[in-house]
Amino acid sequence: MKMNVSKFDIPQKSISYLVICGGIILLIVLLGIFPLYRYNARLSDNIKQINQQIQEQNDLRPQYLTLQKNMEKKESLLLSLPKRTNISREQTGKFQEEFRTLAAKSGIMTVSLTPDLTTFTSDSQFMLNNAVVKGEFLNFRKLLIELGSVPYLDSIEEIRIQPYPDSIEYRMKIWLETGK
Repeated sequence: MKMNVSKFDIPQKSISYLVICGGIILLIVLLGIFPLYRYNARLSDNIKQINQQIQEQNDLRPQYLTLQKNMEKKESLLLSLPKRTNISREQTGKFQEEFRTLAAKSGIMTVSLTPDLTTFTSDSQFMLNNAVVKGEFLNFRKLLIELGSVPYLDSIEEIRIQPYPDSIEYRMKIWLETGK
């Protein structure tokens, strides 16, 4: 038995048109649609990355605001440096009162504060005071910062630290500007 194979009677010209049109469609797909699809896929990936970065920044916003507030507080911790003046020798008792007040404010106990007699009686422009205080190191640091606000304090020449079991003792030589 012979099988019946259907024959298509398509003219040769139509087949060539069909191949040309198929080639044009394939060219449009390869040169137009496929690159556009890849471009859109890259844009979609970029959008996902940017959205992820935005989400991370939104998650970190509270920490950023906290850090920003802390930075504003740091500005208030700047040391105040008053204009330097001098104190008369008759008013040196004022320094002793002020020193004791600053020490108490800083949480430090003043053991002694005495002027050096040789500089007290001389005609020098400066007068030496010997101070002995007791307390914790952080409180001593606060005291030093507070002493920076005393306008007639010239310098602290020496600080000797002596640790004891219950606290730390600090011996200082403080120079005041008396202006003769």
